[in-house]
Amino acid sequence: MNTLRNSVRLYGNVGQDPEIKTFENGNKLAKFSLATTEKFKDNKGEMTEETTWHNLVVWGKQADTIEKYVKKGEKLIIEGRITNRSYDAKDDSKKYITEIIVNKFLLAGSPKAKQTSENNKVGEEEILPF
Repeated sequence: MNTLRNSVRLYGNVGQDPEIKTFENGNKLAKFSLATTEKFKDNKGEMTEETTWHNLVVWGKQADTIEKYVKKGEKLIIEGRITNRSYDAKDDSKKYITEIIVNKFLLAGSPKAKQTSENNKVGEEEILPF
């Protein structure tokens, strides 16, 4: 049950190309955002969409895979844990940030996968596990 205490799964669209940082020891870090959209009826009974942006962090070999295959606009399924941190900004104010440390991810329905599916008349979405 410990794994359920801080666990998140999201399905959404990549907001921008991942920012990749390579450290002296060769380890990599990938940072990017993911947008999830909820559809619901508002208090007037009209359908409404609400988009939430999530900051994602991916380390190590998975960051290599992110660098090679993940681009802005692609659909991504992630599993990870939420973390909070703070830092001192240049104006001496304290800034807080919430991030999701990604443990696992799947590429789902990326534009390339969709095009491949249409050309090969395969299912609507193609999922690539990493």
